[in-house]
Amino acid sequence: MASEQDALFASVDALLAQAGAPDAFPEPSERKRLREAAGLSQDQVAKALSVRRETITSWESGRTEPRQPKRAAYLRLLEGLAERFPAGSGAVGSVEPTPAASAVSVPARLPTRPA
Repeated sequence: MASEQDALFASVDALLAQAGAPDAFPEPSERKRLREAAGLSQDQVAKALSVRRETITSWESGRTEPRQPKRAAYLRLLEGLAERFPAGSGAVGSVEPTPAASAVSVPARLPTRPA
């Protein structure tokens, strides 16, 4: 019975992979946004993917699309970045105050000590 379930799950996984493949790749502007939100340079991404920096520029502008196996690796990077930096979350370094932190009052000027 477990092998039947495994086979069914494998079939469903194959359908999900097929159904998500064409639309799974983010738009060029989103690719750039994700990279910049993570504070990564085009050089860093290019080195990780074993391509030239100009190739990353081309992918982020929409002039070209990555081909396999680079496509799968680039998609993996973008998906990981999208989990960390969802759309509308702002850039790295923009930390929203927590309720506890915003309740703390900081004096404009520290009191001076008497001489």
